[in-house]
Amino acid sequence: MNIGIIGSGNIGRAFAGHLVRGGHDVVLSNSSGPESLTEVIAQLGGASRAGTVLEAAAQDVVVLAVPGGIAGDVVAGLPDWGGRILIDATNDFAAPVPGPSEPTSSEIIAQRARGARVVKTGNHMGAADLAASASRADGNVVLYFSGDDAEAKKVLTELFEGLDFIVVDLGPLGPGSRLQQFPGGPLAGRAFVTLPL
Repeated sequence: MNIGIIGSGNIGRAFAGHLVRGGHDVVLSNSSGPESLTEVIAQLGGASRAGTVLEAAAQDVVVLAVPGGIAGDVVAGLPDWGGRILIDATNDFAAPVPGPSEPTSSEIIAQRARGARVVKTGNHMGAADLAASASRADGNVVLYFSGDDAEAKKVLTELFEGLDFIVVDLGPLGPGSRLQQFPGGPLAGRAFVTLPL
């Protein structure tokens, strides 16, 4: 699968590592340009390459891994997504916990990313836990999904289960992302693993 990653920090690199090891074609990007990613791409190896944000955003599946405070502006500045899948792996640490009638940060991103099918995942645990092997002695790492598009979640479930993660669907984007986001989400700040049966 062709996958773009917008953001080359710890979370972006954690996703890239799993995806490259899984044999996927990865375009990694950041605001500083492809030239700044030479060392990172050399470390990733496989079918990874550096690209512009526009190139990364043009892939079949795109991971958004930028600071939460700028995430909405980043996606709003991109062309229409045309139904492609956008993974929101961001947290807006500076934002207050949204009230019951207020949108979550993921819902705001979905509003601003025209034509994207947004799924929230990968944000509830620390970057080191996300980067580590998904298959561990004590079980497999759990990824929580929240999203309004069932087909997008199906595509991503197959993708991440192929990388040894266990996928748990929390339901629609609004209530689901409220459970997993920083700040305020009861599932946030923890890495969960399944127990072998």
